[in-house]
Amino acid sequence: MATTVHEPPKIERLPSHNSGNGWRNLVPVSGELRVKDPSPAPASTGIWVGLAGITMTFAAFTSALIVRQGGATDWQHFTLPSILYLNSLAILASSVALEIARRKIAAFMATSKTHQGAPASWLYVTLLLGLLFVTGQTFAWLQLKSQGFGLATNVSYSFFYVLTVAHAIHLLGGLGGLIRVIGKLNNLTLKRSTLNATALYWHFMGALWLYLLLLLWMKL
Repeated sequence: MATTVHEPPKIERLPSHNSGNGWRNLVPVSGELRVKDPSPAPASTGIWVGLAGITMTFAAFTSALIVRQGGATDWQHFTLPSILYLNSLAILASSVALEIARRKIAAFMATSKTHQGAPASWLYVTLLLGLLFVTGQTFAWLQLKSQGFGLATNVSYSFFYVLTVAHAIHLLGGLGGLIRVIGKLNNLTLKRSTLNATALYWHFMGALWLYLLLLLWMKL
């Protein structure tokens, strides 16, 4: 009596895209096994959700400012502290430093054999420039307060403080993310998705600040 031998299922591999996000999942397709592209890393998905929430928050602030300024008879215009423009240069420089760091780290992760001397120096530069930005913002708030322009002085000053403080609080979250990345890099446990998500958040904070500065310059 003849015995039928069944061939083992074939595995078809799709074009490989090395994203560093871990193992691929194997799922049956038409009786065969096909390599399925990995879904987005949790860090990437989470950061986009967070950025969407931040965008809606500042869109609401912008709408409130425009509506309030348009119908106000007591709106008081004032000159923005000049240090805000220096702060803009600091946050732009920090984005440049972070991109340099990201490329050096990617090259290190791809070519390093000894896992020694992880290139964290540009991350420290980014962190320092971020701290410099927050320090400059604090100086601007103190400068206005010393001139008698506090939070409750006029509605225009209230919007200035609300927008700039809200941005600074979100930026502090980015500084915390940078510290976390530096720690993981030094411990050689950093994932590329974590670094990319942190860089995306930081660049978004820089772009958001430039938008806020233009808005405040036009409306205040």
